[in-house]
Amino acid sequence: MKRLLSIAALAIALAAVPFAPGGRAAEAAVGTNDVIANLWLWPWTSVATECTNVLGPAGYGAVQVAPPEDSIRVAGSPWWDIYQPAAYDLTSRMGTRAQFQSMVSACHNAGVKVYVDTVINHMTGAGQSNNTAYGPASFTNNYSYPSAGYTSADFHFYPADCPQPDNQIHDYNNQTEVWNCQLVGLSDLKTGSDHVRTRIAGYLNDLISLGVDGFRVDAAKHMPPADLAAIKGKLTNQGVYWAQEVMPGGSGSLAPAAYEGIGGVLEFTYATSLKAQFNGSIANLQTIGPSWGLEPSAKSTVFVSNHDTERNGSTLNYKSGATDTLANVFMLAWNFGTPNVMSSFTFSSNDQSPPANASGYVTAVTCGSGWQCQHRQRAIRNMVGFHNATRASTAVGNWWSNGANAIAFSRGTGGWIAMNNGTGALASRTYNTGLPAGTYCDVIHGDYNAAAHTCSGPTVTVNGSGQATVGVAAKDAVAIHADARVTATGISFTVSGAPTGNPVYLVGSVPQLGSWNTANALPMTASGANWTTTVSLPAGTGIEYKFITKTGSGTVTWEPGSNHTYTVPASGSGAISTTWNR
Repeated sequence: MKRLLSIAALAIALAAVPFAPGGRAAEAAVGTNDVIANLWLWPWTSVATECTNVLGPAGYGAVQVAPPEDSIRVAGSPWWDIYQPAAYDLTSRMGTRAQFQSMVSACHNAGVKVYVDTVINHMTGAGQSNNTAYGPASFTNNYSYPSAGYTSADFHFYPADCPQPDNQIHDYNNQTEVWNCQLVGLSDLKTGSDHVRTRIAGYLNDLISLGVDGFRVDAAKHMPPADLAAIKGKLTNQGVYWAQEVMPGGSGSLAPAAYEGIGGVLEFTYATSLKAQFNGSIANLQTIGPSWGLEPSAKSTVFVSNHDTERNGSTLNYKSGATDTLANVFMLAWNFGTPNVMSSFTFSSNDQSPPANASGYVTAVTCGSGWQCQHRQRAIRNMVGFHNATRASTAVGNWWSNGANAIAFSRGTGGWIAMNNGTGALASRTYNTGLPAGTYCDVIHGDYNAAAHTCSGPTVTVNGSGQATVGVAAKDAVAIHADARVTATGISFTVSGAPTGNPVYLVGSVPQLGSWNTANALPMTASGANWTTTVSLPAGTGIEYKFITKTGSGTVTWEPGSNHTYTVPASGSGAISTTWNR
């Protein structure tokens, strides 16, 4: 949603919106993949680098970027000032027009489409004394925006348009107020005017001319569907991705379904439903879909969180830790909608700016230093490949659950996943995977090398009956898919005599074994009294390793005694069978 005179005011406004309890296929193509990485408020130079080095290689189909138009510069540089446009030139907190165009080219060269968060319902907040923008825009907050081509005649006012004397929305079930009154004080454009429609379409067509492939339409619910259809009808590319922010609640012309004739919608009920189940029982997710009140899959862009919901508490967010990661893993494994992966910056207060200089311009991204970069997490990044491998396998099969917080399912012959959202380890058991016999990379814990057909982490063996025997640690998952099939056997590790009660992991001296970092230790599979895993290791390399156990809360117990040692054969294949040190 747009941003706003104050987060507090927005929270009050959103609280007043009736909220219904509870994929869309991308319409433009640079490549055929469809998962979106929402690099929200990243500067353009950092987005370009990320497309080249991470998003393209990982198989992301698109990147969603923050509103690129010139906006008001608010004291303290709160994040939401970019949702108060001052003009449609492309000088913003995130960079210049030239940097934006270079970013689009870099992303396209990496096979990644570019979707822009576009703010077209309104301009800046009315009645403010601040008339300073990040770029060259000239404007005043008494509805004069010469750089954008607007005068006061281009806005809605009481009594001709808005029935409220203060020009504000008071009743979010009142169609006239929602469409013609100001949302938390933001100057509401008269989108029924052909002049306004032409100015907005001119902005979007400018972006299209630079190669932009689609738009997230901010505050779409606050514009009549007919107005949005007329604006879209003026675009030079009618096939652009078009995802409209239509909050649930309301009926008739205010419902998300009313906007589906124009394009897709953002599926908020999906996100709130994931929070409810991942904080409850994920076994219920077996039926998530239209029967839960969701919009049709082909019209839905789904997400675990976005920049509004991660702050207002209606969904999970990066502060939810492993639960947030598992919810994203589920979204990428399930067969609904077009997934949008949120990549957050760190915040401790609602209005907090992303890392920026003293003037408010966002500085280069360093993951882990003010930026969360969830899209880079191995489990999430590699599940993009799972999603791509299973897109043609629409059906979910081989469903299993323990009735609570452990589930497993397949996606045709394309992939299979087991998830454990519980606080204790899920004991090893045999599952029907639906996959052909073979050895597969567990992409949650290892990276697949497509050229060498090897896996940097543990593997899962599927027998001739399509079955695999797998155990899953607490707050963890195991996932395999047809595009990550391992042909090299690697080194199999088997340990007996380990303590009972908690899952066993392998950690060692080389990167493939976590480089002694227990957070990167490889989970092993229980097989009777033994624990096993198979790892691809560099031929001829001498390694040291140990076994550890981890509790559901992450407490580590090291195997006592000296490190085990081993030299990987020149063939890269071998088997190690040992006993837990006493």
